Amino acid sequence: MRCVLSAFVGIVCMATPPYSESVLLVSVSGEERVARFAIDESSGELTPVEGFDVDGAPGPMAISPDGRTLYVSLRSTHRVASYRIEPGGFAPLNEIDVGGSGTFVATDRTGRFLFSAYYGDGRVAVHRIAEDGSLGKQVQSIETAKNAHCIVIDRSNRFVFVPHTGPEAIFQFVFDEKTGRLTPNPAGHVDTTDSAAKHEPRHLWFHPTKDLAYVSMEGGSEMGSYRFDPNEGTLTAISKYISTLPSDFTEDNTTADVELTPDGRFAYVSNRGHNSLAGFQIDQTTGKPSSLKPPTTPTEATPRSFNIHPSGKWLYAAGQGSGKLVAYRMSDDGSLSPMQTFSVGKSPAWVQVVPLPTE
Repeated sequence: MRCVLSAFVGIVCMATPPYSESVLLVSVSGEERVARFAIDESSGELTPVEGFDVDGAPGPMAISPDGRTLYVSLRSTHRVASYRIEPGGFAPLNEIDVGGSGTFVATDRTGRFLFSAYYGDGRVAVHRIAEDGSLGKQVQSIETAKNAHCIVIDRSNRFVFVPHTGPEAIFQFVFDEKTGRLTPNPAGHVDTTDSAAKHEPRHLWFHPTKDLAYVSMEGGSEMGSYRFDPNEGTLTAISKYISTLPSDFTEDNTTADVELTPDGRFAYVSNRGHNSLAGFQIDQTTGKPSSLKPPTTPTEATPRSFNIHPSGKWLYAAGQGSGKLVAYRMSDDGSLSPMQTFSVGKSPAWVQVVPLPTE
């Protein structure tokens, strides 16, 4: 069995050859290339190696459930590219026109369909994936609302969620894994409206083993925690939103990414403005989060994206404003200690650990 930390759905295990090494990829959107770093599997330290150029501004990435294919959204050209993940690197498969600037891409649990969300267009789409991992025709495009920011499926492969920073809502869908089609969940959407403040759900990450989900609230600089009903496919808030900022911080800030450790004990949210990573301990019985002490760790300017290594030992975060990448060691108490800092280029937009197959 091989397990990887798949973006926003937790640990995915599959019957593929194990990996002995992994690399870190960074979408350098301002230079139309993907930077690459070798990861020392004993220390987590990074070594720059040759990356690859792309035709457009790269953004979000996703890995197929079998760990064999990489998908990269090319936002400026409205395309998505697929690459075969090989022991020595990444071999191009194909590119398709998706008709918009994809702010998020993810596969279903079978690896037969690619989901994508479109912030500017206010919609989501589903495309077929061929047996070799290449991208095929569009199955469906659904208008949702403005600022559709990410699209995530649950562990059962039956329910899909789309946070929107525009209408204060998390859209809920039912997924048919045979046809690839989405239908609105009869229960409706999660309403995050509050007359006293903006919250704006942006990204969502499922707990790796429990029926829980956590959401970064962009406008409110908060993290939301939700109970997931695996029968109805719905989310219900289990506690008040918890701030990602120190109590004495009064300047402008928005959150971006959210991610849990592979064991589900800790969650992190990136702060753009305070320029930090907020850390939370997750109560494994109630699911309620509580801020770590100290509550934040400094990082590079405008941290749009970060990713935790599948081992749960290291975290890598990129500063979109500074053009720098920081590698952190993760302690047993959830605290982060910086190890290395690298200049990666103009406007790094996505960080992704990719285990390389051994054969």
